[in-house]
Amino acid sequence: MSEESEVCCASCGIAEVDEIKLTKCADCDLVQYCSDECKQDQKPQHEEACKRRAAELRDELLFKQPESTHLGDCPICMMPMSLDLHKSTFMTCCSKVICKGCDHSINLREAEESLRPSCPFCRTPIPSNDKADEMMMKRMEANDPVAIRHEGYFRYKRGDYRSAHRYLMKSAGLGEMDAHYRLSVLYHKGHGVEKDIGMEMYHLEEAAIGGHPAARYNLGCHEWKTNDNDERAVKHWIIAAKLGHDDSIKALLGAFRSGMIIKEILAAALRAHQAAVDATKSPQREEAEEVHQNYLV
Repeated sequence: MSEESEVCCASCGIAEVDEIKLTKCADCDLVQYCSDECKQDQKPQHEEACKRRAAELRDELLFKQPESTHLGDCPICMMPMSLDLHKSTFMTCCSKVICKGCDHSINLREAEESLRPSCPFCRTPIPSNDKADEMMMKRMEANDPVAIRHEGYFRYKRGDYRSAHRYLMKSAGLGEMDAHYRLSVLYHKGHGVEKDIGMEMYHLEEAAIGGHPAARYNLGCHEWKTNDNDERAVKHWIIAAKLGHDDSIKALLGAFRSGMIIKEILAAALRAHQAAVDATKSPQREEAEEVHQNYLV
């Protein structure tokens, strides 16, 4: 593309001067138009290149390594959250997810000082079940995406798939990555919606872009089993492995044994995976896990 074409309407050739303002194609960054009429006139000539470039841009976004998982950091200790959901606690009062290390530490202090149990984040007293439901409703009325996703998952577990879909769609629209992942499951199984591979892939991709390792792993499996595209499958598994995802490491081990990747790539993925897992560990969290395991015994 010439430098001159970048400042001219792709259809009529008029330049961007004074009151003439050009608008880029919404799907690609290749051309600009001075009006909707010019955009429509140019569509037959531009459509193929536009789709090709849009796919390239989507892949650039899809295969970019996220800085962290969709879980982010614990809002108390500011350390990365573990992918093991049993090592965190959801607070109904403020919809925050707290690591078990911080939760345990605050529980100890409350016991030592005979304090009333309260939320480690917002300090609201731990409510009764009825009060907790009321608090959740308030969080949902405030358009809290985590609270809405939590309600959607609760409806899903009860078998109310249509309601689950409604809540999860709203949560996903508010930017909750796990809601996208849960929606992919609904479209895969046909629960509350018609089975739709296109929608399943869309929600998996949105979740993966937002740092959801399980969604990324599923995309890799789809590329490997359905599309027979080993290269894209391995890319997905490496990105998920670097976020600390165990199943993706297992997939890469299988890829190595079958000759899909070389030893150096596997070794680099293993080191990155271990570093991600180690980043979620602390003495406080390990103490909490030890107490939990002793309680189970």
